[in-house]
Amino acid sequence: MRFHLQKWWGYGDFRQLQLESMQLVMERRDSLTVLPTGGGKSLCYQVPAMAREGLAIVVSPLISLMKDQVDALTNNGVPAAFINSAQTTAEKRQVARQIRRGDLKLLYISPERLLQPFTLDFLRGVQLSFVAIDEAHCISQWGHDFRPEYRQLSTLRQEFPGISVHGYTATATEKVREDIISQMGLESAEVLVGSFDRPNLLYRVERRVEVIPQIRQILDRHKRESGIVYCISRKKVESTSEALNKLGFKTLPYHAGLSDEERRLSQEAFIAEKVQIIVATVAFGMGIDKSNVRFVIHAEMPKSLEHYQQESGRAGRDGLHAECTMLYSAGDAETWKYLMQDVTDESVRASAEQSLRSMQRYCSSMRCRHQMLVEHFGQTLQQERCGACDVCLQEMTATADALIVSQKILSCVIRLGEKFGAAYTAQVLRGSKVKRIVENRHDQLSTWGLMKDVSETQVRHWIDQLISLGHLRQAGEYLCLQVTTTGRQVLRGELTPDLLCIRTSEAPEQADDSWAGVDRGLFEELR
Repeated sequence: MRFHLQKWWGYGDFRQLQLESMQLVMERRDSLTVLPTGGGKSLCYQVPAMAREGLAIVVSPLISLMKDQVDALTNNGVPAAFINSAQTTAEKRQVARQIRRGDLKLLYISPERLLQPFTLDFLRGVQLSFVAIDEAHCISQWGHDFRPEYRQLSTLRQEFPGISVHGYTATATEKVREDIISQMGLESAEVLVGSFDRPNLLYRVERRVEVIPQIRQILDRHKRESGIVYCISRKKVESTSEALNKLGFKTLPYHAGLSDEERRLSQEAFIAEKVQIIVATVAFGMGIDKSNVRFVIHAEMPKSLEHYQQESGRAGRDGLHAECTMLYSAGDAETWKYLMQDVTDESVRASAEQSLRSMQRYCSSMRCRHQMLVEHFGQTLQQERCGACDVCLQEMTATADALIVSQKILSCVIRLGEKFGAAYTAQVLRGSKVKRIVENRHDQLSTWGLMKDVSETQVRHWIDQLISLGHLRQAGEYLCLQVTTTGRQVLRGELTPDLLCIRTSEAPEQADDSWAGVDRGLFEELR
């Protein structure tokens, strides 16, 4: 293995679990390998393909991913090719001739094309070495990127009974790993799971207030360095890229609405460092071979910790320090819920909603970010403080008198009749005299001005946390705040939330009187 690794890829040594994974392929033993983004999982099947006799089939979900990997392999002299719908008939015939002659060692193909009767008949006449399933989490309906066509790959056991099958993924919880093994009929498979911790990554979560100035502040820390900015929608990608270009940064957009050629040019410009920043939807990044990404910014909250771990993991693949900052608002969860409306399978939707709640808890928690990420994937950190996240660096601290703070906010929501949104509620709490508040006579409420000495950013941050913790919910077209069952427990003093406080000179000190500012009449009413 070491000979082929050195000869074709120029590496002198293996990373964690690479050699063990390769040996399972050489021994023709079914396996599932889970290594974090940047852990070198592709080499786990590429190197054995060069060492084994015959052709290795690599199942890959994206045309762009196939092309990128094949281009990288052929540049190293590795005989590899792909077959997909973007090719002409002549190009596909050329690949078929290469296969018949035994010229190729790796063939990349989508699950749909692989399972076509013509393809299966053709491959039965070829000496195959093994089947590698890249992005194997797509098999599981509990995975963050479930693709029904991947489920059909279970028939490979019957189609090619004499060869081994190997799955590879960067993001699979224990539940997803078990589902992959069950769906693929790999009950006797060896499972290798690497550490999910990326100690060189600095994780931060900030409440999104003004997105472009906040992004600019991060970019100013990384002058002339490469990075990725992720947005939820194509429209947001375009507007963010345009705004950053006007500020003098070199960026290009990347999303599914662009042509194949436009996406290819953006990707090549980024890899060649002709542009500093790619602004993209989640369509960007799979298989990108760029190790010196120094920052990844999420302008909006991703829909799952699996997505976040994979996307943020594209930073610092060279092992050097990199920054991963997420800008979030409670409204991000509502956006994702809206986008989930088209999911008809109830179990899949329930799983997606559970993933979203886990993501919200990550954003609002005062626990170590590294610890929370690895725990999500069934692992633990040995050290209590990672020294590489906003919580452990004490950029965020626990809110003094969190119960009192929560009761003030929840009281205000109820006094407003649960008919107003987060921004309006924060204005009332801060004692604003804007026309709308005066006209509504909300400046006469007992909760008006309870937080006049606290910044609007901090008040909104607390409101977002109460939403993420499930004590408030947003309802209706205008996202009006409503107090939940657990929120009423907080009001009655039966439950104390953990709230984060932004470390600024404006952070409130602990109140001398624990009842100060709380609507005690409402408290007694609810008790």
